[in-house]
Amino acid sequence: MNEEELLIPRDDYLAAGIHIGTQIKSADMEPFIYRITRTGLYVIDIRKTDYRLRTAAKFISRFDPDKIIVVSSRRYGHKPVSKFCEIIKAHPLVGRFVPGTLTNPSARKYVQAELAVITDPRADRHALAEAKKTRIPVISLCDTDNNTANVDLIVPANNRGRKALALIFWILARQVLLQRGTIREESEFKYELEDFYTQGRILFQPDRMLDEYERRHSKRGRKKFR
Repeated sequence: MNEEELLIPRDDYLAAGIHIGTQIKSADMEPFIYRITRTGLYVIDIRKTDYRLRTAAKFISRFDPDKIIVVSSRRYGHKPVSKFCEIIKAHPLVGRFVPGTLTNPSARKYVQAELAVITDPRADRHALAEAKKTRIPVISLCDTDNNTANVDLIVPANNRGRKALALIFWILARQVLLQRGTIREESEFKYELEDFYTQGRILFQPDRMLDEYERRHSKRGRKKFR
């Protein structure tokens, strides 16, 4: 995939740290890993992330928005998920997932969903389990250390970083509207990436982790990504 074929410029993906994984690699995620740094940090192939984002947007666009739930237990996912759902008219489920949301029609927050989008199979494991019970398809962002059991469509990406999550849901929102025909061109998408950012103090900045590792442990500095 050439630079021109990506949904956004390659440097924008790298700046958001969407490619930065962890120091753990699961067998499920091995096909999506581009390389490993000298310090043992796994790096995700952004070409595969880009391709899966396109696929996810096409899949999401086929469902009734009122039947879609988007889940994030992680704090940095709350704002991106809420904004994404506001734009595509889906149901945001952020913070603690309430048991019975997908399985108990008598529950106060029950949603009769037909598609679940989750930000982390581990953090959102309760939503994933209920989606399995109700047999609804699941799209999930998955980092290098994730187990992808019961996930129907994997989107390999940094699913912990503030910038990475904002960029992922910004791209998905734009692409879903394009797939639906709500907008005809990318230029018609009027939302800014900053609209998806979580405000407040950043305790962990994954977009800087790789630079720091390479700077400390390599005399040649950071290697270039192809």
